[in-house]
Amino acid sequence: MNPKLLHNLTVLPFFIIGTTSFLMGFAWMLSTEPWMLDESANTLLLKESYKNLFAHPINENLPQYLTLLYRFFGLWVTTIGMLITSFTIVTRLGTSMSRGFLQTSFFITLIGISIIEYIFIPSSHFVYLTFVLWILWGTSVWAGIKLKKHDV
Repeated sequence: MNPKLLHNLTVLPFFIIGTTSFLMGFAWMLSTEPWMLDESANTLLLKESYKNLFAHPINENLPQYLTLLYRFFGLWVTTIGMLITSFTIVTRLGTSMSRGFLQTSFFITLIGISIIEYIFIPSSHFVYLTFVLWILWGTSVWAGIKLKKHDV
């Protein structure tokens, strides 16, 4: 297979992952009620609707607290997206070492995400996103292995 195509199949998945993370983080930071982006999984996990949860006087400040948590989470996801995109652009994943570090780090992250989703939120629509991330990761690893024979 053409080394340029293999290289693009190694780099492009991580560029997509980084850009998507960056944009999703912004969605969590800019949403007025970011916990509602995954309402069905959250209410299933809580075994309570948000309306009932917020109705109790002891929880009157819970929306502000959740907003703070989700804003921080959004900032974290945006930052991770920028780091992935920056690393991918700067290195172009041109060496087996750069590919190996990024692919291994992401593999560990995907294992953790998959376990958390399986245990806590198996009905979340984010499970489908994680499946797409596994496909992108697998494409990059496959192309990187094929590209190794062309490395100098």
